[in-house]
Amino acid sequence: MSLVTELKRRNVLRVAAAYLVVGWLLTEVLTTILPTLGAPDWVTKAVILIFAFGFIPTVILSWVFELTPDGIKREADLNRDSTSDRRPTKKLDYVTILAVVLAIVFVGFFSASQSPDDPTGDATSISNKSIAVLPFVNMSNDKDNEYFSDGLTETLLHVLAQFPNLKVAARTSSFAFKGKNMDIREIAEALQVAHILEGSVQRSGGRVRITVQLIRAADGFQVWSESFDRTVDDIFAIQDEIAFQVGGALSASLLRSGGGNEPASVGTENLGAYDLYLQALRERASFSYGGLLAADGLLKGALVIDPDFLDAKTELAGNYLSQLETGLMGQDHAFSAALAMTDQVLAERPADAGARAIQLFVKAASFAGAPSPDFLFETIRQLESLIAEHPDEYQARIFLSRFLQGLQQFDKALNVQLDALHRDPYNARIHFEIGSLYLLLEQFDDARSALNKSIEIEPTQPNAYQRLAQISLALGDGVDFIRQLLKAMQVDPRDHELPGFMAGFLYQLGLIEEGDEFRSLVIAVAPTSEVAYRIELLRAINLDDEEASIASARRAIEDDIGDRQFAYGGAVRLLMRVAARRGMVAEESAYLEQHAPGILDIDAATIPAKYRTSQRASFDAWYTTLPHDELIRRIEIILGIASDFGVDPLANPRTKIGVLAMRGDIEEAIEVALTEVFTQPVTTNLGWQDDFAQAQFVELSADPRIISAMKNWETEEAVLRDRLQNFLMDLSSAS
Repeated sequence: MSLVTELKRRNVLRVAAAYLVVGWLLTEVLTTILPTLGAPDWVTKAVILIFAFGFIPTVILSWVFELTPDGIKREADLNRDSTSDRRPTKKLDYVTILAVVLAIVFVGFFSASQSPDDPTGDATSISNKSIAVLPFVNMSNDKDNEYFSDGLTETLLHVLAQFPNLKVAARTSSFAFKGKNMDIREIAEALQVAHILEGSVQRSGGRVRITVQLIRAADGFQVWSESFDRTVDDIFAIQDEIAFQVGGALSASLLRSGGGNEPASVGTENLGAYDLYLQALRERASFSYGGLLAADGLLKGALVIDPDFLDAKTELAGNYLSQLETGLMGQDHAFSAALAMTDQVLAERPADAGARAIQLFVKAASFAGAPSPDFLFETIRQLESLIAEHPDEYQARIFLSRFLQGLQQFDKALNVQLDALHRDPYNARIHFEIGSLYLLLEQFDDARSALNKSIEIEPTQPNAYQRLAQISLALGDGVDFIRQLLKAMQVDPRDHELPGFMAGFLYQLGLIEEGDEFRSLVIAVAPTSEVAYRIELLRAINLDDEEASIASARRAIEDDIGDRQFAYGGAVRLLMRVAARRGMVAEESAYLEQHAPGILDIDAATIPAKYRTSQRASFDAWYTTLPHDELIRRIEIILGIASDFGVDPLANPRTKIGVLAMRGDIEEAIEVALTEVFTQPVTTNLGWQDDFAQAQFVELSADPRIISAMKNWETEEAVLRDRLQNFLMDLSSAS
């Protein structure tokens, strides 16, 4: 009798087949379920090893023993002619067939439920065609080479992102894990990717050693690894080589791409230019004054070395707009410089999404005049289309959010940012934008949570602290307002606006000496900035020095300053309010027209935005001089302009009571004041005494209910003033 025949007779082959099928099924089920339940890696590996090591003993036992209806018997004791002793053989066949069917059903169901390409599957499933590039570890003795290793990571991200069908985790989220000792699986789960590319860089003089490995996150399997020893001059070739080898390793098993055009690498072949570009990216990450100024110089240095470096030009154009937003650069200069730079980029690379987004924003927000509603809405449509084409282009999302905020569509702007967060969950700037939008929506807990997350990711950014200060102000905590601004100053000492905010706040509370300490910081570094003009005016107003107030306001008008922080509009309002008290509105209007022709032309179709702001600031004076019908006509023009853009100015309760009072609806104005204005903390209404002293509020301010509410604000303001004085004294003593 042959061995095969004997194996069949003893059911060894059936047992082996059943063992393999059942064992495989159990292994597939357990190794799938156990990680979901949070079991450690060793449990899954143990299941596989137990199955593997159990095969040989099972086969040996099946040779010696047999399963019968009477229990387990030795082979020598069996009667093969007995029907009962043959029945287990058939049952074993049924078990094997059933296990195969279950295996097919399980694998088919699980594969379908996990497939990233299945539109009906779980939206949170991780695509197998996905990768995150972790920041390469700088192994060099010189820590200044950190940007070099980061730059290698940047370039690999750039190249890999161009592989068809490959999802690459965003750069900012990948960099959030820099220097953190975390398990690969945790990082992959957080970034929703199936593979991790990590490595190290050791640079010494003109040579560099780069070690890279591609890891499958599910089981830690090393898909591919390689080491490269090259001269620094070969760095671009190394980056391309690594990216293409990684792409090849993925393509072989996952992407199944059929070739096509090779992805483009970094946009320069000059190592010096590239080094400066990488340093600029690092500096700009915090969006601080110091970081933006440093990035500006580095990017210009890169372009001096390589004038055709398009990525540096796009980055520089974006940096100009960031400088405008933070008060470092004037609007005219920022817009013209950004347009000039992006014109050069689009001439060579017409499809550049970042440059296209910048041009759309600048042209719509042009300083030449406020855009028409149709033009603005068309710009919004184009930005939405650009995002649909390039969903990972964050520049377009920022500009779209800005326009939506201006239209008071805060919920829609928030959705734009939340979608960006889904794609880039560890981006400090996205968390900052989300926190800012929650603040506008007065969802303060959500705002604080998002801003704290932003700081956790990028501790050196000042803007999140500034937003936290605004939350404290909205909640009536003036001490924490100052405390948060001091934190912002600590991480960005070059930002002159931060001490300016504190000086203005303290001046409005009558704390002149305390405010002067912060004013000196502004005047020392930025005496011609809008915030410097603004705090000079507030200082004079709160010293009750009317002549100094007029002189300060006229300097602002004659110097034609910008309207950042209501600097220009505030100057016009002061001049017109004083003129109304003195009965000299016509003379003051003539002065304004002389220095700013058309500033008070309410019927002008297109005028600079700061002129429209000045018109709104002039209603206090117009109330005392214009016929009622003409006053109402002008109010309706201003409201109509806002309405054309889908904005309701009366959503602001202070604006609403002003309009109601000028229309003569005093009772309704009183009701709004009591239920919507005086219920707010006094911290958000500083300067209220001067506002309610205007002529249109005389009848309202005489109402006993309003008088009582004003007294409450006076008490609240006095308590706040004492708390701030004590806090600042303690701070001074501690230092």
